Amino acid sequence: MEVNTMESKYKTQEEKYEYIAKQHGGYYRHNFTDHAYLYNLYFPPKDVFNHLKDNIHNLVLNYPMAQNALAELIGDVIDQPAERIVVGNGAAEIIKILSGSLAKKLIVPVPSFNEYANAAPEGIAVEFPLEFPSFQLDVDKFTAEAIKVGADMAVVVTPNNPTSLLVPKKDLIRLAEKLSHSKCMLIIDESFLDFADNKEQISLEQDIEKYPNIAILKSMSKAYGICGLRIGYLLTANKEFARKVRDGIHIWNINGFAEEFLRILPQYKQEFEDSCKIVKADRDIFYKQLCDIKGMIVFKPDANYIYCRLPDDAINGPAVTKSLFIKYNIYIKDSVGKTQPDADRYIRIASRTQEENTKLITALKDVMYLKE
Repeated sequence: MEVNTMESKYKTQEEKYEYIAKQHGGYYRHNFTDHAYLYNLYFPPKDVFNHLKDNIHNLVLNYPMAQNALAELIGDVIDQPAERIVVGNGAAEIIKILSGSLAKKLIVPVPSFNEYANAAPEGIAVEFPLEFPSFQLDVDKFTAEAIKVGADMAVVVTPNNPTSLLVPKKDLIRLAEKLSHSKCMLIIDESFLDFADNKEQISLEQDIEKYPNIAILKSMSKAYGICGLRIGYLLTANKEFARKVRDGIHIWNINGFAEEFLRILPQYKQEFEDSCKIVKADRDIFYKQLCDIKGMIVFKPDANYIYCRLPDDAINGPAVTKSLFIKYNIYIKDSVGKTQPDADRYIRIASRTQEENTKLITALKDVMYLKE
């Protein structure tokens, strides 16, 4: 069966761009190449889809499991006890609880994933500028600012979105230890860590019991290629903090398809690891291709997307984004709306297949100096 398209929503490619630019998903219905959203194109394997199809009647007709049983399923995947885990309808549900309900004063380095600040009531979120132009996190300055503003929750996304840069594990540990004296919880978002090299040595998941003021948040959509299933989780050894987050989640927050995916996921551990290797290999080639563009500043990525500063004599990010879409039907993200200097000079490009990445390089070179 063909995917239902929505061509009636627009008459020209420019109208299509204006429509898409206001959306937050559903891109597959609009027939363009999506270099904006960030997910694993090589997982899940066909066997997973076949399993879900074979069980569709039970999955649709019956109530799914509730929180405790779902936490056990996640625990089987990450080798952690269920009492440390809270399962969300995507990481977004948990972010809404953290920023919107629990934090009295939250601090987050920027540019970063906007939802942490957006989900907070007015006056709750404090944005801490990353070192410019390197976009590196200065742990000492961040700690000092967190203490100064009286933050009870600090957020670090690693690898960061949009910069695709990793925060070293030793820096995160030092940050957690510094913040513990002021009773500040450190939320570490590891949603893209599966695409980093040596992720086992970088992740704090297996060290979580040592740091009661750390909670790890992870969206499974990106690494596992399941954006439509909506699964995320929070992991912490702080039982009181876990309880507070869990109290904000309703009884049936995960649907049956997501539950069944979690149930069978441990069977596909090797396939998942192999898929991440392919993603990283494609990304590394893509990175080299972008570096070859004269005047482009390209940040070496630790995730499956790449952050770039356009050449000074090229058109700006919004113009490049629009021109790519109108002329080549390719969609990327500019950084307008991010809190950073020169936001309109930066673009974030998701790595796809080698063939698609190469087509984007050709298209990007063509539109970078177009004048509207």
